[in-house]
Amino acid sequence: MGNVLVKTKEEAISWIHGREKVGIKPGLERMEWMLERVGHPERHLKFVHVAGTNGKGSTVSFISHVLRRSGYTVGTFTSPYLIDFTNRIQVNGEDISGKDLVAILNQVIPLAEELEQSELGGPSEFEVITMVAILYFSQIAKPDIIIWETGLGGRLDSTNVVYPLVSVITNIGYDHMEYLGSDLKQIAKEKAGIIKSGVPVVSGVEQEEAKAVIYEVAKAKKATVYQLGEQFSTVINKIHHSGSKFDFQDIFLTMPNIEISMIGSHQIKNAAIALMTLEILRQYYAFYIEEDSVYTGMKHTFWPGRLEKVLENPLVILDGAHNPEGAESLAEAIHLFNYKRLILVTGILKDKAIQQFYQPLLPLADELIITEPKFPRAKEALEVAKIVHSIGGASHVLVQENWKDAVDMAIQEANKDDLVIITGSLYLISDVRKYILEHYKKS
Repeated sequence: MGNVLVKTKEEAISWIHGREKVGIKPGLERMEWMLERVGHPERHLKFVHVAGTNGKGSTVSFISHVLRRSGYTVGTFTSPYLIDFTNRIQVNGEDISGKDLVAILNQVIPLAEELEQSELGGPSEFEVITMVAILYFSQIAKPDIIIWETGLGGRLDSTNVVYPLVSVITNIGYDHMEYLGSDLKQIAKEKAGIIKSGVPVVSGVEQEEAKAVIYEVAKAKKATVYQLGEQFSTVINKIHHSGSKFDFQDIFLTMPNIEISMIGSHQIKNAAIALMTLEILRQYYAFYIEEDSVYTGMKHTFWPGRLEKVLENPLVILDGAHNPEGAESLAEAIHLFNYKRLILVTGILKDKAIQQFYQPLLPLADELIITEPKFPRAKEALEVAKIVHSIGGASHVLVQENWKDAVDMAIQEANKDDLVIITGSLYLISDVRKYILEHYKKS
């Protein structure tokens, strides 16, 4: 066994990224093996486990903001990160420190090396990060509760080694089909894999066939389902390009006129799922959550890169809509804005349903600039342009492989009453966000 240990945050991150070569390894055997070795610290922590195709990050953010306002120390585990790698593991909105990352990773490295020699093989990058999160939360941060987001799917996702207080499934759509299956029932079955015996389930799933799968799995596990549109619901009072107001009702209570600043009707659904989850924590697990904390927490929830305004003149909005459902939610939200021309900048990864992603967006764009995320799995801009032309309905398509040039082109071309939306891969959004905040906000 080697003793190559890391000394700095940069070395730690580089070691973790080095595991990328292992690829994605569905299954819980390696996680169970490592947790067994360190005495199962996850058993002493409280979790809310969140799965779903879209809306996981926003839902995590809504839940954690309200709990923090109520005085709880809240850990969050999310992916991918938007600004810094350490965003993935936070307590009360503060990233894990470089020092703690180094200390914890130095405990994981020997485990990973020992595992490498076993018949199970070495852990994937995501398994290492999940392990780091569990050890950090159990040894150093010790939060009251952790809002714990799946990486991919649910059943075989490395986060699925925890026994949560509540399981949350935000929605089901077509993404990661090479791992999760190609029809909604199969994908629903994978997401429903996070349902545990007797643990309440909050579901925002809308398609009947996917809903049926969730009810079936929950019934087998004797888990109560709280389904959006059935046990809890919303009435929209106002929906606007600066947020929404809605009434929320569940089997316990009614809350009128809840205000959120996150844009789009999909965020009302995410907010409702969060409110139902909070209500379960309150009713069944004696969490003390005041009404005032709910209203202020919901209103101040923010999740970067989700219909986020980064420039005012011209109005530039970033949205990490990286799959067909995300693109539909974005297309719906675009109608809330007043603008003369829409300039759309997009870059997407190879493994996405590209044609379905562009379909709802093309008719809305006066100009489409296709670029490439700086990421190994990026789809070449010229290839994307071919797909776009095959769909038809696009008015003006430009290809600019370099994403910085694409962003500059869009911003310089836009008049003050035009709208620029930059969307697609979260890897693209992460780079663009940094670039705009550094280069344009100053000027």
